[in-house]
Amino acid sequence: MFIGHWAPALAVAARRPVPSLGLLFVAAQLVDWAFFAFLLIGVEHMRFAPGISAMNPMDLYHMPYTHSLLGSAVFAAGFGGLIWLVTRDRMGALLAGAVVLSHWFLDLLVHVPDLTLAGSPPKLGFGLWNHPAVEMPLELALTFGALWLYARSRKPKAGRVAVLAVALLAFQAVNWFGPVEPEVTAGTSLLAFFAYGLVTMIAWWVGKSAADSAQTG
Repeated sequence: MFIGHWAPALAVAARRPVPSLGLLFVAAQLVDWAFFAFLLIGVEHMRFAPGISAMNPMDLYHMPYTHSLLGSAVFAAGFGGLIWLVTRDRMGALLAGAVVLSHWFLDLLVHVPDLTLAGSPPKLGFGLWNHPAVEMPLELALTFGALWLYARSRKPKAGRVAVLAVALLAFQAVNWFGPVEPEVTAGTSLLAFFAYGLVTMIAWWVGKSAADSAQTG
C-alpha cells in the first residue's frame, strides 16, 4: 500500500484541526521514512525480485525495526509523545500516534508475508498485492473517500485539493505501473524521500487553506 497510508491522516484531520494535516501525513508514512533511511545506511534491507508478488517487486526481507508491530508501536509512541510535548493536546497526540500505528495494519492487508510482531518470525501478510482486482480499488477507495471526507468537513480551497488528488494519483500510477529498478541503490531511498516529501508539502499547503478558511469563516 502506498497512497492508502494517507487515508487515516485525512480521516483524523477531518475531525480535528490539531495536529495539522502536514504533520499527520508525516505520521502516516513515518515508518517508511525510517525504513528508507535505515536502508540507506544498511540497517534494514530489501532487494528487487520481480514476481515476488503480482503488484510489487520489492522483497522486504529484513525490516525488523520499522515494520514489526513492536517497532511501529515505538515509532507511534515517540511521535505521539512529541506532538503532546509541543501542543499539550492529549487527544491530538493519541490520534497522531494511532495514525503512525495504522501503517502496520494497512501493510498487513497487502504485503506478502514479510511483517513481524517483534522483528523475528513468524512473518505475516495477507498478500493483497497478489490480487490487483481487490487491492487497487480498495486503495483508491480508502484514499479518495478520506480525501472527500476531509474536504467536506474542513473546506480547504478546492484547487488545492485537486492538486493533492492529482499528485496522489500520479505517484500511485508510478508505483503500480512504473519501471522496476534493477537493484537497490541510494537513489531508491532518495526517490522515496522525494515522493513522501512532495506529497507532504502539498498536504500542508491544503491544510493551511483549511485553517485560513476556518479563521475567516
